[in-house]
Amino acid sequence: MTNATASSPVVEQEASAAALGSTGIRVRVPFWQSVFIIWYRDILRFTRDRARLIGSLAQPILFLVVFGVGLSSAFGAGSGVLPPHTTYLEFMFPGVIGMTVLMTSIFSAMQIVWDREFGFLREILVAPIDRSAVAVGKALSGASQAMIGGIIMLIFAPIVGVRLSVLGVLEMLALLLLLAVSLSAFGIAIASRMKSMQGFQVVMNFLMMPMLFLSGALFPLKGLPTWMAVLTRFDPVTYAIAPVRVSLFSNSGYPAPFINAAQVTIGSYTLPLLLDVGIVAVIGVTVLGLAIAQLRKRD
Repeated sequence: MTNATASSPVVEQEASAAALGSTGIRVRVPFWQSVFIIWYRDILRFTRDRARLIGSLAQPILFLVVFGVGLSSAFGAGSGVLPPHTTYLEFMFPGVIGMTVLMTSIFSAMQIVWDREFGFLREILVAPIDRSAVAVGKALSGASQAMIGGIIMLIFAPIVGVRLSVLGVLEMLALLLLLAVSLSAFGIAIASRMKSMQGFQVVMNFLMMPMLFLSGALFPLKGLPTWMAVLTRFDPVTYAIAPVRVSLFSNSGYPAPFINAAQVTIGSYTLPLLLDVGIVAVIGVTVLGLAIAQLRKRD
């Protein structure tokens, strides 16, 4: 708690200084300055909390080791699920990075519930700033935290045998940033209605686990039962994991069948990657609008 609250007075002083003119009269803080202050405060809290940083990486690494090794025999060469000369660990690795972004960005919204319990959220909402700046700043800070975890996970690529290219990594990071902002905004929209951290954790676990397991992050979307295939197509994270996986593989010399196995299909129709990205972008804008609306409703 010491680290989490140590930065609050500093940021409050910066916000107060920005809100006061030379005459001492409170003036409205510019939008992007407000966004930066909120973003900076949350990032400062995150980087000072080493236990939280390590914890956000522990579960994805556990999934990579346990699921990757344990299911390699089921999805590996000769199984007919993945093309020959490819491994399940290679297929799974981009999904694990996506899982890191998913978990970190969604649970970063817990800071809103924390700030409400300690009264800091009320101070922000009564400050001379646009409440939409609060939502945008929180979404960007959550996305930044998630991207830190995703970038760190790239260190494990050589260990699991994944070949990387500069272009593939850059495209993947851009797609992950879009996913992180969308999921952070989704978490904010939920957190703004929660009154306790326990309630937020229960609701988010209930929503996050199906989103993760139905996204194709841990298994191919080909050859599924009809009912499960339908559910995966209703999962918005599915349309983010597919282009992340394809962008990484297509620029690293992987065979075409391996890349095709990563794409989303509806019947015999394969969705273009730009359509996948567009779906994620539309969802992100929608949930960010909901988050802004929820914060504007608060007293």
